[in-house]
Amino acid sequence: MSDLVLERVKLGFPWVTTDPFLFCVHHLDYYPEGNPKLGPKSSLAGRNLGQDFEGKDGWRMYHGESIPGFPAHPHRGFETVTIVRQGYIDHSDSLGATARFSTGDVQWLTAGAGIVHSEMFPLLSQEGPNTLELFQIWLNLPGADKLVEPHFSMLWNKDIPRYLERDDAGRTGEVTVVAGKFTSPDANQLEAPAPPPHSWASRTDSEVAIWIVVLEAGASVTLPAASEAAVRTLYLFSGTAASLSSPATPSARGELHASEGAVVRSDVQLRVTAADDGPVQCLLLQGRPIAEPVVQYGPFVMNTREQIQRAISDYQRTRYGGWPWSDEAPVHGVDRSCFARHADGRRETP
Repeated sequence: MSDLVLERVKLGFPWVTTDPFLFCVHHLDYYPEGNPKLGPKSSLAGRNLGQDFEGKDGWRMYHGESIPGFPAHPHRGFETVTIVRQGYIDHSDSLGATARFSTGDVQWLTAGAGIVHSEMFPLLSQEGPNTLELFQIWLNLPGADKLVEPHFSMLWNKDIPRYLERDDAGRTGEVTVVAGKFTSPDANQLEAPAPPPHSWASRTDSEVAIWIVVLEAGASVTLPAASEAAVRTLYLFSGTAASLSSPATPSARGELHASEGAVVRSDVQLRVTAADDGPVQCLLLQGRPIAEPVVQYGPFVMNTREQIQRAISDYQRTRYGGWPWSDEAPVHGVDRSCFARHADGRRETP
């Protein structure tokens, strides 16, 4: 350990996270060209369809049987933040909302009292590969907000701020600010689009931040300090290594290695520098802990076992509003245009 690194974790499936986050999954699938039905133009023989997580040939069907993805399934008591880096996702839910979003877009869904949704990965190109890369982050809700009305927001790529730092050699580091505020060394402040109204991230004192750091070989970027109460974790998911330092405390140093996460000091500026042998990409998750009991049963996250039992019985009784679609795994056609149609009929496009 170092003065900057407080704890280390190896990246698995899913990644280990700390309160207020429940977990993070990094999906990277090298899908082949698609067929006319938007599934893979490849044999599905030898795959455990419905539970295909092995990564055969570099890709997975997950719970999909003809199109990869996650057909209709319930959630209660937390939020999902889905960040697309490559590819397409088709969303449908029990409220009657639908969306298609793509590279750079983020969907932020408050499950609250309960929602059923599907997340399918249509393979729109029939001429070449359909690489899909995304993060799905589960962010907890405090007990007072676990039964709020479900809500989903789209954070379109064009609206998400990015900070660029370039050194004298022309090497660049970039920070994408998905959630929270980012203050650059020259005091320029970037603020992410607003999260859903009942999110823990919507509280000004929660210090929730979700940032993606992309560094060219040898490049650096300086991340602003938060308070000592915030927990900050940096995950190196692409590249070999990065060095960590603090401008205010030159003696405080550390390293981050490939496929590794590190809980780092949050109350100092953190300078992240990529190794000279290649580019580096990191995900930062930060927030003040909710500090409440967490009881999880699959897609239900509550504070007590009794609340979990109620979540299951409510789902069995109401299906959280039912499923208004004829298919458990709907997709939205061959047009690559992105859109969101909300439950109230409002439609938005990036």
